[in-house]
Amino acid sequence: TQPAEYGGRLSSVLDVRMLDGNDKLFGVEGGIGVISSRLKIDGPIVKEKGSFTISGRRTYADLFLKLSNDSVIRSTKLYFYDLNAKANYRINDKNRIFLSGYFGKDVLGFGSTFGIDWGNATGTLRWNHLFGSKLFSNTSVIFSNYNYNIHLSGTSKIKIISRIQDWNAKMDFQYFANSKNRLKFGFNSIYHKIIPGAVTLESSTTKLSDKYSSENAVYISNEYKSNTDFSIEYGLRVSFFSVLGPGNFYNYNKDGSVKDTLKYSTSKIIKTYYYLEPRLGINYVYSENTSIKAAYARNVQNMHLLSNSTSGNPTDSWIPTSNIVKSEIADQISLGYYRNFKENKYQFSTEVYYKGLQNQIDYKDGAQITLNENAEADLLYGIGRAYGVEFCLRKKVSKLTGWIGYTLSRTEKKIENIN
Repeated sequence: TQPAEYGGRLSSVLDVRMLDGNDKLFGVEGGIGVISSRLKIDGPIVKEKGSFTISGRRTYADLFLKLSNDSVIRSTKLYFYDLNAKANYRINDKNRIFLSGYFGKDVLGFGSTFGIDWGNATGTLRWNHLFGSKLFSNTSVIFSNYNYNIHLSGTSKIKIISRIQDWNAKMDFQYFANSKNRLKFGFNSIYHKIIPGAVTLESSTTKLSDKYSSENAVYISNEYKSNTDFSIEYGLRVSFFSVLGPGNFYNYNKDGSVKDTLKYSTSKIIKTYYYLEPRLGINYVYSENTSIKAAYARNVQNMHLLSNSTSGNPTDSWIPTSNIVKSEIADQISLGYYRNFKENKYQFSTEVYYKGLQNQIDYKDGAQITLNENAEADLLYGIGRAYGVEFCLRKKVSKLTGWIGYTLSRTEKKIENIN
């Protein structure tokens, strides 16, 4: 289950941590592949006080296209790249600062007639502080920017853009009360700016209204480990989402026509939603080789994807919770069984889960969701559920290792006026 410090999404969370780099010696490593290559450089900024690391990779399938005799194919772009960078400096025994960034982009272009690129850029400044032997904190300021660009050149030149920009500030504390209890608590505040889309045709630009919102949360959790075979992690996350001005906000009639328009000034709070998100995870070691786990979590999501197809693509539209669109809510329970055998050479696990979903979003037949100021009028709402069972068998020791897994799952939605 997700610990209480994570939230904002109904599905899984990836906790990715970058290496700090070597604070004693410079080093370089890399690799050359068939379609991509990578390179990493790290070393000290100040010996034994600070270090840096820079790593990146790029595909180069587009370079082979330049071997073609066709001029259009030679000018085709087809690649992606990502770049990671991190620096850290130890001020003293109790204070340390970190600066990190990620930049990635996918590019696809066919000559000068068509081009699309999408990617992410994010930067983080973090301050780690030790209050004592039992309490420490991490204070972070984060900026992220997701964007895509499309351009078409024919009889007319067309350019389409969309952006999601976030400013995120958070403080996380950990307190080691004793050998059995570890307490976590903190808060998180995100300012969202969504640029739904703008179309430039020759020199004329049509732009949808930018959308602003504030997403905040406080949390507390405790991890208890007994001296025997039992551990439990329990916590509560309290989240609140505010829809902000400036902009026009609409109410709609049943047929989708605009009933009335409300105009709000900058930073005006239009509506605020509050949620309690309890979390619980239990682990019981039944014997030396056998354990059982159970978990429950409630999660809330305020960023909603409007897709034209069953598979995601960079032109999908993202909209925030608004005065019309409600937050999506998921309640998930799971139960797992884990066993090692043959002197821990093999590990078998199975887990069943059930997730109930509220305020699921779909849209009417023939709905226009791209570059539509009143896309909310074409949305429908309902409930959903997902459940299933997973099996996994691993061989962990000897010359031949590996794993095999099988999952049987089902996802259903019941949307008003559809089914």
